[in-house]
Amino acid sequence: MTLKITRITAAGEGMAEDAGPFPRVLPGEEITLGPDGAARIVTPSAHRVKPPCRHFKSCGGCAMQHANDAFVAEWKTNIIRTGLAARGIKTEIRPILTSPPHSRRRATLHGKRTKSGAMVGFHARASDVLIEVPDCQLLDPTIMAAIPALEELTVIAASRKAPLELVINLSDNGIDLDMRGCKPVEPQASLQAAALADRVGFARLAWDGEVIGLRAPPAQQFGPASVTPPPGAFLQATAHGQAVLTACVAEALGDAKQVVDLFAGCGTFALPAAQTTEVWALEGEADLIHALDQGWRQAQGLKKVTAEARDLFRRPVLPSELRKTDAAIIDPPRAGAEAQSIELAASGVARVAAVSCNPVTFARDAEIFISGGYSLDWVQPVDQFRWSTHVELAAQFTRAHMA
Repeated sequence: MTLKITRITAAGEGMAEDAGPFPRVLPGEEITLGPDGAARIVTPSAHRVKPPCRHFKSCGGCAMQHANDAFVAEWKTNIIRTGLAARGIKTEIRPILTSPPHSRRRATLHGKRTKSGAMVGFHARASDVLIEVPDCQLLDPTIMAAIPALEELTVIAASRKAPLELVINLSDNGIDLDMRGCKPVEPQASLQAAALADRVGFARLAWDGEVIGLRAPPAQQFGPASVTPPPGAFLQATAHGQAVLTACVAEALGDAKQVVDLFAGCGTFALPAAQTTEVWALEGEADLIHALDQGWRQAQGLKKVTAEARDLFRRPVLPSELRKTDAAIIDPPRAGAEAQSIELAASGVARVAAVSCNPVTFARDAEIFISGGYSLDWVQPVDQFRWSTHVELAAQFTRAHMA
């Protein structure tokens, strides 16, 4: 029986009429199903290419390496377009900007002890099976070169029953590693791990969030400010992606003089904005906002930044608190920021620079802004997670009379 793939879902899986989903297929392809239920390509798409990574079929880190860049770009853009259309929203969607291969500076690898030592890699698709990826085409070469050291650290820190999460951020001074799911820390193991990390040049090593080794501050540069985030902190996945999103935020803010940064993290957007405007930065995690505040205090030439730890889901900023604010940055987690968007849309803030990692919740929140009198002027798709199903975006909202 031959099936024809009619579409690709947002999860990167192909659907035929009344059948599917099937991984690693493309629209228009004809397939048959093998005894194991896996799709066999009969008629390939013109968009099909040879995957650049030899681990593609086994590793779950990438979903779309079998498609050419043009197809992936249009597919990801359409995910955004479809999400907006479901809310009746039309706007300019700019050409997607994609980070290059070998540029991922943030990743969570997994380490598992074996009889002969340890293995480090990504999980297989929809599985807890660990796959080693010595030729990964995503990760920065500095991270790839550290895999042998990560294996040694896994032997030291992992229990025999459960794998480690190795949360890696590449900083200006080397790798910043937080090992999560470790066995109970012992003095000798801690000293051994710290010595190893220092020998291979890691900037910082943490054992379940507790710093046990510090060779140099794991600094991140946000505009003119150097920030030391807490272990395992969320950062933009590539330097390219961070630069693109920062430029989009600056464009959307215009010549604002008083800005509020909602879900500010450790200052990715607040600190560059402070070169030209005063910023009120709010973030739910106190250690992130502390890092932001310290970065501002040590920087030169920035305008005032007021940093506040505040749970914006439980206690969103109200219109009465925004009377002197003429622009806002909002960069919520994947769940979006429905409650905060309602309050912001009811305020007098003239411009909103929005960043989102979820086109569905972005469309929901965009509808709130538009109902509150804003226009959605443009959306910039950003693909930091090359070959994955993940897509991010930046956008500009202005009060309708300003558009």
